Amino acid sequence: MTGEARTGPAAPQTDAASHKPAVAPGRRALLQLPGLVAISLYMLVLAVVNIAAVATGQFSPPCLVFSAVFIAAGLGLLLLLRWAWAMTLAAVVLLACLFAWKFSMQHAFPFIVQGLLNLVFFLYLVRPEVREKLR
Repeated sequence: MTGEARTGPAAPQTDAASHKPAVAPGRRALLQLPGLVAISLYMLVLAVVNIAAVATGQFSPPCLVFSAVFIAAGLGLLLLLRWAWAMTLAAVVLLACLFAWKFSMQHAFPFIVQGLLNLVFFLYLVRPEVREKLR
């Protein structure tokens, strides 16, 4: 046993070619899905925009609950958590419906663009490859 390499949880995982620690499995899965990083950043941007709208008086303070949900969903999605995926999925579906309704009422082009962007995010999130990587 003196000449054998240690294996198991106590042995550090290294890349054979460079002797550097290997990338963690969760991080490797996240790197294989760059769309999740983009959607997470989108959720965080939505939270910041919502906080700014409350600070300027455009929205009432109870709307900060949505910012907390957006932040939790964005950060949880970066950690590949299934509950964060469900929260993000619900958020993009509701936002797509909201922007479609706003477009139908005001006929402003930016609303349809935002709605279609949320629809693209929805279609990305429901892919089987994305759902398999979640824990």
